[in-house]
Amino acid sequence: MKIMVVDDEKDVQLLFQQKFRKEIRSGRVTFHFAFSGEEGLEYLKHNGHEDIYLLLSDINMPGMSGLELLKKVKEEFPDLTVYMITAYGDEYNFREAQANGCDDYLTKPLNFDMLKDRLLN
Repeated sequence: MKIMVVDDEKDVQLLFQQKFRKEIRSGRVTFHFAFSGEEGLEYLKHNGHEDIYLLLSDINMPGMSGLELLKKVKEEFPDLTVYMITAYGDEYNFREAQANGCDDYLTKPLNFDMLKDRLLN
């Protein structure tokens, strides 16, 4: 399964690679990392979304926010599953994410055991 992670913090890539090390090594999971909403959307437009099982996006990013990305992704690729991630569990972002088709809403720090359980079991 291929997961796209969109987050402006580049250390998130290393964190996911560490937490999913066994699953990556065994070939159960592959990741594609984009470091802005614009980069994530461009990847989907040029490479298709059919092989992406899940898009995980941070909400607070410079340029295109995760909420803007969510809206565009759901307009162009409505069947793509999108989880939003935020360091701020505020009600406004939660309502906006839900209104724009978010499939799940996670808060930082991510509970990787819970995420793995949802994705792999």
